Amino acid sequence: MKNNYKLLDVKNLRTAFNVEGKDVTVVNDISFNLSPGEIVGLVGESGCGKSVTALSLMGLVPDPPGKILGGEIFLEGKDLLKFSESDMEKVRGKEIGMIFQEPMTSLNPVLTIGKQITEILELHQDMSKEEAINEAIDLLKLVGLTDPELRINDYPHKLSGGQRQRIMIAIALSCKPKILIADEPTTALDVTIQAQILELIQKLSNELGTSVILITHNLGILARYAHKINVMYAGHLIESGTTDEIFYNPKHPYTAGLLNSVPRLDLDPNIELPTIKGEVPNLAEFNEGCIFKTRCPNPTNDCKDGKSEMGLIEVEPGHLVDKCCVNCK
Repeated sequence: MKNNYKLLDVKNLRTAFNVEGKDVTVVNDISFNLSPGEIVGLVGESGCGKSVTALSLMGLVPDPPGKILGGEIFLEGKDLLKFSESDMEKVRGKEIGMIFQEPMTSLNPVLTIGKQITEILELHQDMSKEEAINEAIDLLKLVGLTDPELRINDYPHKLSGGQRQRIMIAIALSCKPKILIADEPTTALDVTIQAQILELIQKLSNELGTSVILITHNLGILARYAHKINVMYAGHLIESGTTDEIFYNPKHPYTAGLLNSVPRLDLDPNIELPTIKGEVPNLAEFNEGCIFKTRCPNPTNDCKDGKSEMGLIEVEPGHLVDKCCVNCK
């Protein structure tokens, strides 16, 4: 998908958490963009900063202990980081919707499904109570929930994980946002329901023209649904490109390691999957140089000495790789 207009343009975003009196940067100089109708994947192992990036975009980083240290988040040319809290309340849900992790715990257990959808419609769409209820029923139909007229009066504990996730999607789409952030939308769901949820997100994106940031650690999901992929490691964006480029021409050793660790049916089942040796560095103790140097299969002398500088460079049109690791694979 090619579109020069950038609905969302994130530049040099830095987010930190205060740990024992010290600011530990967990999202470090992240830059990426999103075009209308585009599905962009954000992938990396647990703890790499994917969810904190999403919370930063929504202005939901808990302060304290978290805070955004710098950068710019342009939504249709307006920098969200300069918005007041009251201005951000108008953005959340209406301009950017979010499907939070863990559908089993993300819904309020003491409010009915209907109440959790209608309060958003009444707030952002200025609907009456009756109008909001009718719209909520239509939304539940849209996301494929059976018997929505009955389910709207249910409490979350009566519903399965797949049903709760559909309701989370309905809430996120209730105000027809331009951008939908799906943070691990298939967590804790069985594979059949996972496929249904992902097909639903793609279908709604196509029909409504909604742009999607799809956060996951599952490369197989992105292979099917994403137009572009951003690979994160230890708070850094280390590779970015089209899905085809990332899968068929990975430039960073971490990206290659992730791809090699995916089980494949055409390989000998008796052969152990390759692993990425070493451990993720402690960000509170990391000083300088390449963040991947302790796990790199072929580090340069500058990497070993901490003299290499991180930062994305374009190696091919639209394909960006961290400059200190581009030749290490």
